[in-house]
Amino acid sequence: MISYFQKVFDYKTYLVTALALVTFSDFVVVLFGQTIPGVILTFFKMAGEYVILGSVFVFALFWLVKARPHNRPKQYSVVIFDVFGKKSQIDGIRTEFKTHDVAWSFMKQYKKEYPLYNFALVFEQPESDKPTIFRYI
Repeated sequence: MISYFQKVFDYKTYLVTALALVTFSDFVVVLFGQTIPGVILTFFKMAGEYVILGSVFVFALFWLVKARPHNRPKQYSVVIFDVFGKKSQIDGIRTEFKTHDVAWSFMKQYKKEYPLYNFALVFEQPESDKPTIFRYI
C-alpha cells in the first residue's frame, strides 16, 4: 500500500511543474531580454535613418525652390534726388540701363561727380504702380 507521504509527495507532479516553470522562465527571459528589445532597437534605428534621410530631402527641396532663377528685370533706371529728397534731373547723364551691374557702376560714378545728390537704382514692375528700389546711395 502507498503511504500518505508518497501520495502527498508525488515527485512526478513536482518535477513536471518545476520543468514547466524553468522552461517558461527561460522563454520569458529570452522574449523580454533579447527578442523584443532587438526588434524595438532595429525599428528605431531604421526610423532614425528615415527621419534623417527625409529631413535631408526636405532641406534639398526647399533649397531648390529658394534657389530657382528669378525673373530679372529687363530695364533699370537711375532716379536722382536732391538734398531735400525731391526728384530732380541732371542734364547729360544716362539714366536708363539694361543690366544691374552697369547701372550700379554708373551710380557710383555719379555719386562721386555730384556729391550733393542721391541716386536710386529702380525697376518698374508691370503689376505695380510704384517702382522697386534696388539700391540707394
